Amino acid sequence: MKPSIPKGTRDFSPAEMVKRNYIFDTIRSVYQRYGYLPIETPSMENTETLMGKYGEEGDRLIFRILDSGNPFDQFKISDENFKVSNISGKALRYDLTVPFARYVVMYRNDITFPFKRYQIQPVWRADRPQKGRYREFYQCDADVIGSNSLLNEVELIEIINEVFSKLKLGVTIKINNRKILSGIAEVIGEKDKIIDITVAIDKLDKIGVDGVNKELQEKGISQTAFIKLQPLITFKGNTTEKLALLKWVLADSEIGKKGIEELEYIFEKISNVEHRMSNVELDITLARGLNYYTGAIIEVKVNEPNSTFTGSICGGGRYDDLTGIFGLPDVSGVGISFGADRIYDVLEELKLFPDSASTSTKVLVTNFGEAEENYALKITRQLREAGINTELYPDATKLKKQFAYADSKKIPFVITAGKDEIEKGIVALKNMSNGEQYALTLSEAIEKLS
Repeated sequence: MKPSIPKGTRDFSPAEMVKRNYIFDTIRSVYQRYGYLPIETPSMENTETLMGKYGEEGDRLIFRILDSGNPFDQFKISDENFKVSNISGKALRYDLTVPFARYVVMYRNDITFPFKRYQIQPVWRADRPQKGRYREFYQCDADVIGSNSLLNEVELIEIINEVFSKLKLGVTIKINNRKILSGIAEVIGEKDKIIDITVAIDKLDKIGVDGVNKELQEKGISQTAFIKLQPLITFKGNTTEKLALLKWVLADSEIGKKGIEELEYIFEKISNVEHRMSNVELDITLARGLNYYTGAIIEVKVNEPNSTFTGSICGGGRYDDLTGIFGLPDVSGVGISFGADRIYDVLEELKLFPDSASTSTKVLVTNFGEAEENYALKITRQLREAGINTELYPDATKLKKQFAYADSKKIPFVITAGKDEIEKGIVALKNMSNGEQYALTLSEAIEKLS
């Protein structure tokens, strides 16, 4: 049997994992600086926990897990009594937000509200694999639950900016509000079709205006309604001009006006932050198809001119009653999720990973043989105690081979200590990038490496 892995999944080499951990560590450090605490939830959830939370399209992408044993013995595929639910009571999690809502309800007596958590774990979707889209991928979520304050949205936008600033990746943060979309559906006479409308216009970048029109017609939305909708989704202008247009269009929609009011608050607070927040803009077509969003919705796009990546690399939004599904009503939350795999692809494409993300080892100590081993072990131990990631080459082989090992692993420094160095109580430190060599005491070498 030729070994293989399922489509849409990947193995990661040590070099790739070091880069991925650079992304995870960057995101984690920012989350912690803002007071978020980590949790983890199981890879699988009860099917009823997940189904019905993501919309019709999302539900189709949930990986169901067969119950143990051989349940097909009891059913025939053609049997009218056959149901997937009869043989599958569990499913792989589709995202981290719904399991988080379940977690909050189960442990509501043990946590302090507002509860700020972050979670970095894989999720699974039965999607068609393609560039930037995988069946197994990591999400890096942060949520605040138990607070209605829009300052939480402002803080999450700051977090997004800080993460991508640290990753040195230029992005545009797009914001909209689900209440505005509800108001638009109301004023075009299709209030009951809000889900169909949001799912369709969320695909505008992919299928264009004609494609959106065709999909809306297939959902039973009238041509008259689309004619009213089209000027809104095709309008070009800055955030101020778009807000002015929305105020005029939604003048008779209370829910629409509430959405505008919330957006104005967020943009006003953002304007008081440093100029680095100038990359935040209103996008009327931003819908995000997840059914549980009720307020602000956020999506982040790469705006680097040399990038070919067109999808979103971070997103999120406000959900007012997701916990209500599990028996804890009227608890509002808001969160964001970084797509670590997509961020990796973009950083790799643009060659934005720093040299330090190429290896976890900073210095290699060479091995001259049995007579020098004790000195080499002493050096290695003291370097590690000083917080310097250090490897000791295990075999006493030719120095050329040991240096080639360091070069292949992109280890930036090599320490050699032969008979002469031992007698003098020093080490020879070589910088592998420029070839410079230094004769130093171990304490001097530690200071230089630090």
